[in-house]
Amino acid sequence: MAIHNVVGNWGENVAAEYLLRQGYIIRERNWHCNKLEIDIVAEYNNRIVVVEVKTRTSDFIDPKKSIDIKKQRFLINAGRGYLEFYNLLRDIQFDIITIVGTPDNYDIEHIPDAIHPKLRTY
Repeated sequence: MAIHNVVGNWGENVAAEYLLRQGYIIRERNWHCNKLEIDIVAEYNNRIVVVEVKTRTSDFIDPKKSIDIKKQRFLINAGRGYLEFYNLLRDIQFDIITIVGTPDNYDIEHIPDAIHPKLRTY
């Protein structure tokens, strides 16, 4: 397995453990449907929470900067796809968790409701 995959898996494990300690219920990890993918799907306060996890071994490049508008659209589509796939009529929230460091020494940042889908009117 490539080193970035090992780091990514470790980060997702750390993020899932963190969310559980905060009272979130983990519904799925690495959910896929066609080309849609979500790192962690959780429940909190009766909402479905789509969590994007970004893990880096150093803070040379801010991990939040990798979540550009294209990635945000992808996550919003994946979240809507998840709701449709399971026929859920629930509010949805998009969180980001960043982890910077190594298993021996890391910082974690949780940004709840970090991405806001634009409302469309027809």
